[in-house]
Amino acid sequence: MKKSDSPDTPDVGNAQLMFDVLNEVGIIAQLSRTLLESRLEGGLTQQHFGVLNHLVRLGDGRAPLEVARAFQVPKTSMSHTLAGLEKRGLIRMLPNPADGRGKLIYLNDEGRKLREHAVTAIVPDVLALIPQFGADDANTMLPLLRKLRVLLDDARDPR
Repeated sequence: MKKSDSPDTPDVGNAQLMFDVLNEVGIIAQLSRTLLESRLEGGLTQQHFGVLNHLVRLGDGRAPLEVARAFQVPKTSMSHTLAGLEKRGLIRMLPNPADGRGKLIYLNDEGRKLREHAVTAIVPDVLALIPQFGADDANTMLPLLRKLRVLLDDARDPR
C-alpha cells in the first residue's frame, strides 16, 4: 500500500482534483445564471425561474418548505421568492387540505408561459455553444454531471 493510499493520509492530489471540478462547476453556475437572468423579463431572477422550472419538472402542489429544502435555502428566503412570484401572478398559494395552516404552490398559466418563454429565449445562446463545445462532448459530460449531482445531493440529504 502506498503512503497516499493509507486511510490516515488524505490523497491531496485527488482532493485538489475534486476541488477543481467543483470550482469549475461553481463558475459555470455563475456564468449560466447571469446568461439566464439576461433573458428573463420583468426583473425576475434565476431563483424565480428555478422555482417555476422546479414546479414544471416535478409537478406543482408542493409545500413551500419542500421547495425550500430542494433549493437548500431557508424557508423565509423561499417565502420571499414565492411572494414575488405570487405578486406577479405566476403562482398561486392555496390552503393545504391535509394541513389547515399550510399552503401548497400551484403554477398559473402565466407562470408556465413565462418559463417556456425563458427557455425559448435562451435557445440561441445555448445553440451557439454547440459548434465550439460539441454535442458529443455534451452527451459525454451529461451523465457524469448527473452522477456528481446525485452524489452531492445524497451527501447533503441522506435517504
